[in-house]
Amino acid sequence: MASEELVFKIKADFLKSLAHPARLATIEFLKNREASVGQIVSALKLEQSGLSKHLSLLRQAGIVTSRQVGVTVYYSIRDRDIFHVLRPIAQILRKRLRESQTVLGHLGER
Repeated sequence: MASEELVFKIKADFLKSLAHPARLATIEFLKNREASVGQIVSALKLEQSGLSKHLSLLRQAGIVTSRQVGVTVYYSIRDRDIFHVLRPIAQILRKRLRESQTVLGHLGER
């Protein structure tokens, strides 16, 4: 595999780690806090087994980090730069929504 292809694969794999609603919700939940698995489950109404898989994937991608205190595992954002990735995506989606609303508004005029 050429080095450029490898770079694209690494980027694609990283973006895949974000490509699930539960993982995005977890990242947003952890934005300003450290939280235990139980706290995340309770707040996001997720199954613990599913959340554990998502957290494992996010940890492998280097997005979250964990620490254990007794039997409780706490998670936090490892690198806050992830929000520099997510913020422009939200801006693009808001722009698309405004454009769609404009088009739909014009449909009502005809």
